[in-house]
Amino acid sequence: MGTLTSCSFSTGTLRFRSAPIAGAFRGRFQLLDHRNPKNLCFLCRKKSKGKNSFGVIRCFSSNNGRDGDNDSSNDSNLKMAPLEEAEERLSSGGNSQEKAPVSVSSRPPTISQDEPAYNSFQVDSFKLMELLGPEKVDPADIKLIKEKLFGYSTFWVTKEEPFGDLGEGILFLGNLRAKREEVFAKLQSQLAEVMGDKYNLFMVEEPNSEGPDPRGGPRVSFGMLRKEVSEPGPTTLWQYVIAFLLFLLTIGSSVELGIASQINRLPPEVVKYFTDPNAIEPPDMQLLLPFVESAMPLAYGVLGVQLFHEVGHLLAAFPKNVKLSIPYFIPNITLGSFGAITQFKSILPDRKTKVDIALAGPFAGTALSLSMFTVGLLLTSNPDAAADLVQVPSTLFQGSLLLGLISRATLGYAAMHAATVSIHPLVIAGWCGLTTSAFNTLPVGCLDGGRAVQGAFGKGALIGFGLTTYTLLGLGVLGGPLSLPWGLYVLICQRTPEKPCLNDVTEVGTWRRTILIVTIFFVVLTLLPVWDELAEELGIGLVTTF
Repeated sequence: MGTLTSCSFSTGTLRFRSAPIAGAFRGRFQLLDHRNPKNLCFLCRKKSKGKNSFGVIRCFSSNNGRDGDNDSSNDSNLKMAPLEEAEERLSSGGNSQEKAPVSVSSRPPTISQDEPAYNSFQVDSFKLMELLGPEKVDPADIKLIKEKLFGYSTFWVTKEEPFGDLGEGILFLGNLRAKREEVFAKLQSQLAEVMGDKYNLFMVEEPNSEGPDPRGGPRVSFGMLRKEVSEPGPTTLWQYVIAFLLFLLTIGSSVELGIASQINRLPPEVVKYFTDPNAIEPPDMQLLLPFVESAMPLAYGVLGVQLFHEVGHLLAAFPKNVKLSIPYFIPNITLGSFGAITQFKSILPDRKTKVDIALAGPFAGTALSLSMFTVGLLLTSNPDAAADLVQVPSTLFQGSLLLGLISRATLGYAAMHAATVSIHPLVIAGWCGLTTSAFNTLPVGCLDGGRAVQGAFGKGALIGFGLTTYTLLGLGVLGGPLSLPWGLYVLICQRTPEKPCLNDVTEVGTWRRTILIVTIFFVVLTLLPVWDELAEELGIGLVTTF
């Protein structure tokens, strides 16, 4: 029996090449009957029912304005040639290898619009993303969970959508049939019974909902992610090394701040290095050694504030069984430190926990800073501590409206209305601690203030607060000279909002929101600089020019 050795296609012709003995077995071919709907062209992606059935076909990309007697297929634009014409073409070729070309439309066949066309690079990219991306939810588990968890008494599922940053999870949309907190607790319990610790269940606001829930509050939906995908990974050795190196740099910047606070005692070449922007070569380090010991109290105060800040986070997280990462301290020569980056190492149970943990750190750091600032002002007024005072430019107090007014009220007009002011080093330590705590409480990104706003008012409110904060920092309205470096630090390291809680719907209550609003108000007062006209009127520093 002969075999069909080759087949070539082009937009203008369609040729069949067969072995020279084609005429001998031509009669054995069972021609494809185009009138039989069971036998369809293989180009139409339909398998022929006939055994060893071959037929001559004629392809049309369109009707070409001609009427035909042939039946058209819904899946393709290909049409069968008449049976008599096919027999005629097969018999006219004899033993020649090349047969007469079959009539084909001059237009190329069109691709079905129902199926998108992807090139090989796109297909390979999709496969690589699936290979390297997070593991998705098993479809068999989705089916089992829909049968075991959801129903008419809890949550009636009407639709499913991808869930997660890369669509690795599944989001169940539907109608809530009972109180949301009770339904969520019941679904979590049933999920643990059916799947164990394989998945985490999230209750979130329904995206693009048309209105609130008839029972009150926003419409909710339930998302599901694999536990290894949704939970942060453990801290690696390199992260410990990086955190340790950053801590050493923060100690160095804090000591440098303590040395710089003694600017009236330093040698001239050292003063020039700290004050002259054109100074490039650092001074001899041997000249700074006698001042290191006297700089340590200020360095201890700055570091103490940062450590208290992190202890506050830990004390608030421990009762909720929330794990935190090691702190990554950020050194800064102006304030000693910009604070620390601390990540959540477990999923937060609800929004109340997010607000409490986020505000606990700034509150602890502010408490210690305010204590040092107050004690430093009282020691400044004590004649017995005159030997410990250091002179600082009065413009320091113009960097904060709130702290400048407190200093003015404590030290008096005569002491403040001068080019330099003699203060105790604890005042500087408290000032730096309060400023750092205020910066970290700004409502933007995943700063402590951003986390608190996201927990108290939602992610949409955080976007509005964040845009306002970036604008004020960019214009220099908040933070003064530190607004630009702090804004860049937030954009690089802390711009991404925090991930949702397990229960990301239940409100945090009125008193938490009130405390947060009052806190943001004092943050603005702390970071709001005093312009020259107001400083001269209030007696905060000596302003000679306007």
